[in-house]
Amino acid sequence: MPDILPGLVHFRTPTYKRPAALRRALGSMIAQNWPHWVCDVYDDDPDEAGRAVVSDLGDVRIRYVANKPQLFASRNIDHCFTADNPHGAEYFCVVEDDNLIQPDFVTANVELMRRHQVEIVLRNQVIEHASGTDRACVGNVGVLDDLFTEGLYAPDEFRLSILAGIGVSNGGLFWSCRARSPLEIQYACTATLQEYLRTYSIMEPIYVAMEPLAIWAENAEQTTRNDELTAGYLRRELDLKRAVQALRQRVWNEASEEQRRRFLTDRRFTTPVHLRVVHTAKALIPQSLAGHVPPLEAARLRMRGVLIRTLGRITPDFRQFVRSRDRLRQSIGAA
Repeated sequence: MPDILPGLVHFRTPTYKRPAALRRALGSMIAQNWPHWVCDVYDDDPDEAGRAVVSDLGDVRIRYVANKPQLFASRNIDHCFTADNPHGAEYFCVVEDDNLIQPDFVTANVELMRRHQVEIVLRNQVIEHASGTDRACVGNVGVLDDLFTEGLYAPDEFRLSILAGIGVSNGGLFWSCRARSPLEIQYACTATLQEYLRTYSIMEPIYVAMEPLAIWAENAEQTTRNDELTAGYLRRELDLKRAVQALRQRVWNEASEEQRRRFLTDRRFTTPVHLRVVHTAKALIPQSLAGHVPPLEAARLRMRGVLIRTLGRITPDFRQFVRSRDRLRQSIGAA
């Protein structure tokens, strides 16, 4: 491993057949007021459409990598969270080809890390609706607005966000080479499940920054590259819901009695109480629903949870992932 170069940021950018979007994403890096960075572009397109973009920009800080063989969507994203550090960078961030960052994104994140002495920041992102179309427009709502409040979260407190929503948004993570949390999932699953699993992987204090200094593209209907996942849509959805259900049960069981008692009204989270009730009920968590939803809705939510548990599958890879995180958490606690 090369020596660490203080202040160097390593951007990782997965791309596939979106040269115009890629040019915009890379342009947002070039516009950073923090000049010390490199970017590796991981192109999953067999025709290598991204190569011409990198060549035309002519910025020596941007390096082009053609994936051979193809990784497909979720694995191309996941390997961008590797702990490998070939450039000796101090900081890391994943900027997918359809997203972009504001000019002070890096400067603000580094300043927060130094001020609060943390190695991971989760940054809010404003939403670009209908991204990639002639109807594209940037709104004023951030992806974290209905989940967190600004501030420092202990790891067990942060993991409770799985019960309120997803938690991690890939493009909002900014971390240092000193971070102990393993962010690469390393098994085939949807990009959505990866974000839940990354939330569960946080092993250290994390600062949640609510000022949205990045833009998240809303374009799920354009993203069809799940070729590595051979199961049909319904099978994938059931298995996703079952994995999320199991993860929420684990987080609940690991929480303290005080955390459980105040979860539904904890003001650190901004998720509406009704949604917190829905998530815990579908996870078959024995949280009191009295006074929060009518009896018939409570019964319906529990029935839905039973159906998810019955029809969804827990894969061996998921079990191995959970065991690996448990072992690491124990080793960090014992250190």
